[in-house]
Amino acid sequence: MHVVIIGAGEVGTAIAANLASDHEVVVVDIDPNTAERLKFEFDVLTLAGDGTTTATLEAADVPNSDMVIACTDDDRTNLVACGTAKTLGDAFTIARTKNTEYLRTWERDETAYGVDFMVCTDLLTAENIVRVIGLPAAIDVDPFAGGIVQMVEFEVGSESPVAGQTVAEADRFESLTFAGLFRDGEMILAAGDTVIEAGDRAVVIGSPESVQAFAMDIAPETTPDSADEIVVVGGSEIGYQSARLLEERGLKPRLIEEDGDRARWLAEKLPNTVVMEHDATDTEFLSREHVDEADIVVAALESDEKNLLVSVLAKRLGVDRVVAVVDSSDYVTVFEEIGIDVAVNPRTVTAEEITRFTFESTAENIAVLENDQAEVLELELAADCALVGRPISELVEEIDAKFVVGAITRDRELVTPRGDTVLRPGDHIVVFVESAFVSELASMA
Repeated sequence: MHVVIIGAGEVGTAIAANLASDHEVVVVDIDPNTAERLKFEFDVLTLAGDGTTTATLEAADVPNSDMVIACTDDDRTNLVACGTAKTLGDAFTIARTKNTEYLRTWERDETAYGVDFMVCTDLLTAENIVRVIGLPAAIDVDPFAGGIVQMVEFEVGSESPVAGQTVAEADRFESLTFAGLFRDGEMILAAGDTVIEAGDRAVVIGSPESVQAFAMDIAPETTPDSADEIVVVGGSEIGYQSARLLEERGLKPRLIEEDGDRARWLAEKLPNTVVMEHDATDTEFLSREHVDEADIVVAALESDEKNLLVSVLAKRLGVDRVVAVVDSSDYVTVFEEIGIDVAVNPRTVTAEEITRFTFESTAENIAVLENDQAEVLELELAADCALVGRPISELVEEIDAKFVVGAITRDRELVTPRGDTVLRPGDHIVVFVESAFVSELASMA
């Protein structure tokens, strides 16, 4: 495909890195230095210019492009860029926005703005946070096959009952497949005799019920219910959306917001959330309001530095689990290394959502794991594809790629894959695969 990416920030860079090896990619950025850097870093074509102007888009060959991705940090720039691209050709346009109002308008009329698909960063991030909150020890959760299948990455603690067990011993849940482990920066495909060690990150794929059961086994603490105390720090759009989604699940969180006007607005919009107007970095206030007794604290302020401070304070006060929003991907490792349980990077979440549209309709969904070491793909199998009519064990032996079939949905029903399972046309398979082999495997579907 010929893909034009407008905006070479963290999102645009991540998308370019993912596409560069298999597609003809042109990156447009207003900053000549940034454009020049990407040209040498990823071997892509770059163009310095304003991505909202006809002249720049024509120079990037948008009239003959298959896809235009507008992912700058400015919502209106992205919408104008997509609208302009539509006047030049019929490329599939994707716009990144932060403002949920633009998303709501587009959902009412999908011809709005000249955008074929809109990705709302703040809402996606909030959805990711709430999914992670719902599963003990989960550090990443992604739905597949319309929610019939979940992929979850878990941190295996030293106290976890599965630490020291083999995969065969730990895999005692119906409709669940161990896909792989990440250990000391290395990816390990799960085999029956693979020993799960404390500190590993285990990737499992299966039905939500089986994943939930495994979550309860891997982390004996209970999943949040109406009796649990969840505190959201920061009434940013991500903080607001997180609280709203938690309310939809029947939970009653508390939310701390320093700005008086914003706090009043939040209190009106969130009937089942207790909104407190105060500085969340005030340790006396946190102790007085018993934040130390919270089961989960979500740090959703609009500054990485403040989120880091709040997260550290929460951990020092004795909060069981802290989930922090980290806007800069460079800081994610810092948060994790000092003991913050989950660091959610909105830019990574956005790049992942956009990337799934670049597989020319072969990949129905995609999740990127551990700094792009591995990916989880949902593939729909065509009648003439090379994977159908053969048992999975035979495919694993013949295909020179590191992959595990984690789940199959057939006629909207979940099929747990085994070595003798024969794939059929129309099956949706959810596959855990090393990133280097993604394109090869996707092309076979």
